[in-house]
Amino acid sequence: MSILNAENITHSFGGRQILEDATFRLLKGEHIGLVGANGEGKSSFLKIITGELQPDSGTVEWCRHITYGYLDQYSSLEKGKTIMDVLRGAFSHLSSLEEEMISMYDKMADATDQEIADMMEEVGEMQEILDSSGYYTIDTKISEYANGLGLGEIGLNRDVSELSGGQRAKVLLAKVLLENPMILILDEPTNFLDENHINWLTGFLQNYENAFILVSHDIPFLTKVTNIIYHLENTILTRYKGTYDDFLRMYELKKQQNEQAYKKQQKKIADLEEFVAKNKARAATATLARSRQKELDKMERISLAPEKVKPTFNFKTDRAPGKIVILAKGLVIGYDSPLTKKIDIEIERNKKIAIKGVNGLGKSTLLKTLLKLIPAVEGEIVHDQFVNVGYFEQEESASDKTALQEFWDEFPSLTNAEARAALAKCGLTTEHITTQMRVLSGGENAKVRLCKIMQNPANLLVLDEPTNHLDVAAKEELARAIKGFRGTVLLVCHESEFYTDVVDEVWDVSDWSTKIV
Repeated sequence: MSILNAENITHSFGGRQILEDATFRLLKGEHIGLVGANGEGKSSFLKIITGELQPDSGTVEWCRHITYGYLDQYSSLEKGKTIMDVLRGAFSHLSSLEEEMISMYDKMADATDQEIADMMEEVGEMQEILDSSGYYTIDTKISEYANGLGLGEIGLNRDVSELSGGQRAKVLLAKVLLENPMILILDEPTNFLDENHINWLTGFLQNYENAFILVSHDIPFLTKVTNIIYHLENTILTRYKGTYDDFLRMYELKKQQNEQAYKKQQKKIADLEEFVAKNKARAATATLARSRQKELDKMERISLAPEKVKPTFNFKTDRAPGKIVILAKGLVIGYDSPLTKKIDIEIERNKKIAIKGVNGLGKSTLLKTLLKLIPAVEGEIVHDQFVNVGYFEQEESASDKTALQEFWDEFPSLTNAEARAALAKCGLTTEHITTQMRVLSGGENAKVRLCKIMQNPANLLVLDEPTNHLDVAAKEELARAIKGFRGTVLLVCHESEFYTDVVDEVWDVSDWSTKIV
């Protein structure tokens, strides 16, 4: 049974066509992965089916009485509420039902016997809904979900305004999962999740009885939880049945078949055009020439998909520092309280190090402390005198400036052509670079930030979750660029398949943590 139908959806944004006559259907129980390169319009499509965006043309029809929960990349939380307040909000409809039931009991004091009988029947139905929904054990359920996503260790009484962007993303994800809607709509849910929490979410979605639509560039995760793939490319939305691997095979086969058909048609067109050119002026063959021309005019031309702009990343290398780039002795990191025991760290020249560990243990705090951006709780940090850092921060607020202006403000000595060329090299089109940073997709935004780092020579790259939002092609290119960088690298990343072949060693911050993991 189809619970969502989108027919002939066409949509453009900023003069760029995003969707052209797209059709989409969601059947009960389907686990759909929506895939495509950065900037193709996946998040826009989700906003169209949820009604946040109105398409230029086309219709979206939901099955009656359907419920859905939508987690997007830019959801926000209300200051003054605790994590527990937000998570309990997932059950607000049940709380309202309980209040209505209590109110009905109060009314019974002044009601007639018949009215009491009617109200008792209604109260019984309400009570049955509350019991079957597990309303009286919601705190237990909240704890289960919160711990599965690593919120328990943050503290459920923390005000959400005090949380980092990654922690807020987890709260929103936990809330939408607790709502248990008939359709889950998740946009990049694994961003900011570490390996343990991704495993928990994987198990949850594999066992999810209802339908969901998932946008993700985390291919191992996507492969494990989906059974239908919709691919968005060059404004065309195509449905593929099966896993992500099945989609890749069918996509390549379809591409090869189209290329073969294109070559065959091009040969036929050339032959017809040659015949017309040779015979249209001769009286004896003019009729045949006109017939061939009509065939040419009526022919539905096959076109090849335009080649995607692939990014090229290259980090410039500065002069070599001494053997020890950063030395830390007796280091304790943290803010209000220590996050680690005393640790000694030696980062050698040209070492490439990945840092892993569950969220909340201080991976980002460790990077900022080692860079002296925030003070250490205890200990001493010494930088080599020639160290020069290129730092990619996990969270960075997006401005109202266009990508070009954002870049140019930092490098005003570049000409317009040079600035555009640098951004284009990172896979950004003219449409992208003339769009406001806050409007760009997460992947496009990350490419602008990476482009800025690449302009200045560095001998130490510090990259905090750089793969968040990046599509498959961009991640592959970033891995190549990091591997080829002739300097030192500190990399925080939750995708082990990204860094396994890139780094020399892996640090697990849980080995140093004061928390029980």
